[in-house]
Amino acid sequence: MHIPDGVLPAAVCGAGYAASVPVAWYSLRKINQEQNPRENIPKAAILTAAFFVVSWIHIPVPPTSVHLVLNGLLGAVLGYYAFPAILIGLFFQAVMFQHGGLTTLGVNAIIMGVPALLSYHIFRMRNIGGEADRIKTGIFGFFAGLSSIALSTVLFLVILIYFIPAGLDVEVERSAIYTLALAHVPLMFIEGTFTAMVTIFLQRVRPLLLARS
Repeated sequence: MHIPDGVLPAAVCGAGYAASVPVAWYSLRKINQEQNPRENIPKAAILTAAFFVVSWIHIPVPPTSVHLVLNGLLGAVLGYYAFPAILIGLFFQAVMFQHGGLTTLGVNAIIMGVPALLSYHIFRMRNIGGEADRIKTGIFGFFAGLSSIALSTVLFLVILIYFIPAGLDVEVERSAIYTLALAHVPLMFIEGTFTAMVTIFLQRVRPLLLARS
């Protein structure tokens, strides 16, 4: 899911930064409109660390493997804090482990951060029709986790397909990209189930930890 340095043209990398800046600005603006913007910083820090570490948990999906992302969970729990949290996590992954890249930081932030914001809005729909119970929390938690990976995969696929580096065998690269995208289909259900389980647990023990609608 991470696009490394040297894969995308400079113009696309620049466009990624240009797109991520207003999304980050909008997220921070929404955070600052909260009654106590600093209240959720510790929660955001913990989940940023989880996002940072979890990319090393690989799940074999022959003929390749995929790793957990948790952007749906971050959206469900953090709300608008999710995009800055993912942006910071991606930066440290690129700097410390060369997972992703600095030139593609903006693109990767869009690929994983925008779906996290979408998952937040999906998850908050659990409050439609009255206060959310465990069943509604689980259902919308599942779809928040699944949809975030689905959208991330589509963005990842489209960007790579349209900007395959010159000098490579286009058909071979396209086949590899399609294979990697298909490998993320099981991950959609894994992340959906995991997000549902975590949100149900939080709904039961600490409902205030879930993103507010």
